[in-house]
Amino acid sequence: MNNQLTITTETNMQEIENTPSFNSLMTTVMAETPYLPEADVSVTVIQLTEDDRNEVLAFLAERPTHTVCLTGFIRDNGLVSPHNRGTFYGCRNSEGRLEGVALVGHATLIDARTSRAMREFALIAQTHTSTHMIMGEVDAVEQFWNYYGDDGQEMRRACRELLFELRHAMEIPEEAGELRRANHGDLDQIVPVQAAMAELESGINPYEVDPKGFRARCARRIEMGRTWVMEEDGRLLFKADIQADTPDVIYLEGVWVAPAERGKGIGRNCMRQLCRDLLTRTKSVCLLVNEDSKRAHTFYRMCNFKMRGVYDSIFLRQN
Repeated sequence: MNNQLTITTETNMQEIENTPSFNSLMTTVMAETPYLPEADVSVTVIQLTEDDRNEVLAFLAERPTHTVCLTGFIRDNGLVSPHNRGTFYGCRNSEGRLEGVALVGHATLIDARTSRAMREFALIAQTHTSTHMIMGEVDAVEQFWNYYGDDGQEMRRACRELLFELRHAMEIPEEAGELRRANHGDLDQIVPVQAAMAELESGINPYEVDPKGFRARCARRIEMGRTWVMEEDGRLLFKADIQADTPDVIYLEGVWVAPAERGKGIGRNCMRQLCRDLLTRTKSVCLLVNEDSKRAHTFYRMCNFKMRGVYDSIFLRQN
């Protein structure tokens, strides 16, 4: 779930990041998110089923930007599906109220509203031994790791990412060529690009680990109309994927510009055009960018994105 985009720009990011307003924003978004007061009740963790769908979606809708990936999995696949590559759990208290929802599996994602819900999810996660990644808001991941780390899988790699969000599209001075939904004929160019981006973030190339499965997942996303491309003379110039699509938020990943075309405005025009179209059917568009990708931060700001939060991704060593 990465957006490792390198764009040439004349903006001095060091100057931007040393300004009082930027530092104030970083302090705000990195402050620990307060949990709800815990009533004197007990909690249990259950595997969720399709019968829980409406309740779970309503729970996640209270924080739509931060739960977009969880919501996206449910809307696309349901609560029980091999496409989720994991199991959905709910933490419910003895008064019958949900205190948290988690997807535990290849990618572990958690929305816990109480400390005890986070603790219970961490204990459940310790029983899964093939998790690739844990991702979430920085304070939530820190607390999860405090419960999980001693008896869970070993940390292999970690990175910090910034959440950028766009609520109002910018004017487009010119159309970005033929930006279109990808088709099956684009698959051979998309697979190596997507695999290389995943390797850059996680240190593991998913195509080398599971070529058939990775290719099938890329093909499924194309079939769902979730991959957008621009090409010229059969050569891929730009690519972006919709990982989660909800009425409130659309989450993008895998934004890529051909190295030889960077710094020419192609990526900026494509992103502005894509986001303009997406915002006709959702309230905002968001994505995560590695903390160290300074030029990418500038690129997204030039596309009118604003920073909304700080996330951590922990990549685990397979047992």
